[in-house]
Amino acid sequence: MQAKNQWLAFLLAALTAIGPFSIDTYLPAFPAMIADLGTNKFQLQQTLTVYMGAFAAMVLWHGALSDRYGRRPILIASTLLYALASLVCAFASSVHWLWIGRALQGLCAGAGMVVGRAMIRDLYDGARAQRLMAQVMLIFGVAPAVAPMLGGALQDMFGWRAIFVFLTLFGCGLAWMCWRMLPETLAPEKRQPFALLALARAYREVLTHREFMLLSVAMSVMFNGYFLYIVSAPQFIFEHLGLGAHGLNALFLPGVGCMMLGSLVSARVAGRWSARRSIGAALIVMAIAIVVELAFNLSPVPRWLIIAPVAFYNFGIASVMPTLSLMSLDIFPERRGMASSCQGFVQVGVNTLTTGLLAPLLWTTPLTLALGATACFLLSLLLLYAWSRRVAR
Repeated sequence: MQAKNQWLAFLLAALTAIGPFSIDTYLPAFPAMIADLGTNKFQLQQTLTVYMGAFAAMVLWHGALSDRYGRRPILIASTLLYALASLVCAFASSVHWLWIGRALQGLCAGAGMVVGRAMIRDLYDGARAQRLMAQVMLIFGVAPAVAPMLGGALQDMFGWRAIFVFLTLFGCGLAWMCWRMLPETLAPEKRQPFALLALARAYREVLTHREFMLLSVAMSVMFNGYFLYIVSAPQFIFEHLGLGAHGLNALFLPGVGCMMLGSLVSARVAGRWSARRSIGAALIVMAIAIVVELAFNLSPVPRWLIIAPVAFYNFGIASVMPTLSLMSLDIFPERRGMASSCQGFVQVGVNTLTTGLLAPLLWTTPLTLALGATACFLLSLLLLYAWSRRVAR
């Protein structure tokens, strides 16, 4: 059983990794893409925005479709379509074609994240579900570290189009693995009808449920404190820290290492610590990271030290996310796929606003980025406080 769980965790983590691979792999190639496509930094940055926008729009439907047709068919179809979208990007002749390919990628890329969470909750509950969720995050944590290194290597050897050829092969490989190895976790008798009026009522119920929305928005804004640095990486690393394309690893590797460590801690304390204790400890870690980040920005320390508290903040996120995610899914036990979709929709919606609006306003200096991360953390604290008060009542 342990070996089976580890294999399932690996496959679900690989499916979830489509997201960071789609975002992080091509970041080192930005300068080359700007020159080759005859575009500018802002227009190329919008390839992230259209990807995130399409991701957010479609992520609402992945869960409902999996509630109706089963988890496995949705994952197979989405990974095949993702491979096709990546091929469009590989042969893009202008930034406009790249926008189209990235939008198509976004429509497919969220299925692994949404359906994977629902599959974990289909199989297990309580501490066992938290451990498996933490194992997925632990393995998934490798992706943000590997993606920019792989993208930089492919760019150096073959040019930026090779990055999207790799993503095409990645999508095809995942489709094959799902077809051959992934079990179906939703029994036919538990599937929900895909009737538009009934779905509209169900979506309204989920998206207007105050405890669910407070928890989902709190998680999204909390993560946004770290995601802000991810989408601002070209400016933060190249311009502010003065590092080259491979300098992205200076941001990604410590963050990923802390993410994996936080996931390991979450798995260890599952069933031993109460949810309240786990959440409180993680918030203390993130608060310390935010204070240190601000202090480093306001003092004459070497610029590269700014990265350390950013990574430490990610440790706190990773240690608490499995607990918060499962708590939000348990609000709607009959429609976990839809609840996971709505949770993903909220998170990606917040991330999209960050990519298109907030990051360009804040990436002018490291201090403004730190202030943005501080605002995100304080807002998440306020939302979690409001959620806890409602739960207590």
